[in-house]
Amino acid sequence: MNLSLNNKVLSEVLAPQQGAMLWAKKAALVIAGILFLAIAAKIKVPMWPVPITLGTFAVLTMGAAYGARLGMVTILGYMLVGAMGFDVFAGSSAEKFGLSYMMGGTGGYLVGYVLAVLALGTLARAGWDRSAPKMAGALLIGNALIYVPGLIWLGMLYGWDKPILAWGLTPFLVGDAIKLALAALLLPAAWKMVGRARG
Repeated sequence: MNLSLNNKVLSEVLAPQQGAMLWAKKAALVIAGILFLAIAAKIKVPMWPVPITLGTFAVLTMGAAYGARLGMVTILGYMLVGAMGFDVFAGSSAEKFGLSYMMGGTGGYLVGYVLAVLALGTLARAGWDRSAPKMAGALLIGNALIYVPGLIWLGMLYGWDKPILAWGLTPFLVGDAIKLALAALLLPAAWKMVGRARG
């Protein structure tokens, strides 16, 4: 697949775009992104068969809006905050947090978060975030990059004789479909608003 990586991502069209203020903007975006990821991870919407958490939605949309480079700084900053023991992950609690939580059953999904941010940022740079169908394709790729290491991690941690797919995949598919549909509409809509503001 030949990608032309010449498009701006959403974060780059926000002023300022040069000088010291550009670096201040980037720092503010990283801090805001970490807070966004932390808050979204804690939001649970009642749904069948399991509640929908907004962590993956936040990771994928942030990756597309920030681009690969700024997105990677943000997601790694988020991981660092979590590793330091702050309660920023979906299932972490006062009983289990920090590195002990990250090395548990969720560890592979956290690796997948990093891969997904890189993929979404790259595809957004290629312009896939400008239309709903392409954005949906990018989100499917990002979601797969979260699940593959997540399921491999579960299998290696608990054994392949366990119901790994029933634990780590199938209960979340309905919620993920809803989140992906929402994100596929959100990013192109944001670009349309940017176009109107400039016009």
